[in-house]
Amino acid sequence: MARRNDERRAALVDAAIEVLAKEGARGLTFRAVDTEAAVPAGTASNYFANRDDLLTQAGARVYERLQPDEATIARQRASTPDRETYAQLMRELIGRISSFRTGYLALLELRLEATRRPGLRAVLTERVRADVDANVAYHEESGLPGDATAVRLLYLAFNWLIVEQLTLPGVFSEAERDRLVEAAVERIVTP
Repeated sequence: MARRNDERRAALVDAAIEVLAKEGARGLTFRAVDTEAAVPAGTASNYFANRDDLLTQAGARVYERLQPDEATIARQRASTPDRETYAQLMRELIGRISSFRTGYLALLELRLEATRRPGLRAVLTERVRADVDANVAYHEESGLPGDATAVRLLYLAFNWLIVEQLTLPGVFSEAERDRLVEAAVERIVTP
């Protein structure tokens, strides 16, 4: 029974992500989540204490789904730690995020909602800070060129590139995006 409840909760959180991406934070209601998840009315309200709980869990789930799989991590660790490898890692990251378009759009909605909800802001701030710190730590352990500042600068630059790709995909072609990634790594990451 517990496994079924965990699966149902995950399905509801995934449905919340889809609702956030389609309708925005204002459209995120328990009823909308129930409809998106194709479950009986009232199901979401049985799994989440309130809307803030649902928002917070949706944000956590986006990050969970964006994590690379073990095979990708192993391949990355076995690669030569140079700028070309770094650029390849960034292209893969942007590709992974772009393939989960609704997740990233939901995350943008959550960030906007966090400007109005201090509790959500605290949770997202903690999560994003931990993510940045984990990226810096991974970078330092990997032996890739550059320093913590380079990691943070690339994080900032690529976040906006991702926003551009997901919201206005006609601004840059995929080939242009790849060239921009290579140029950013070349200019920001010093050997």
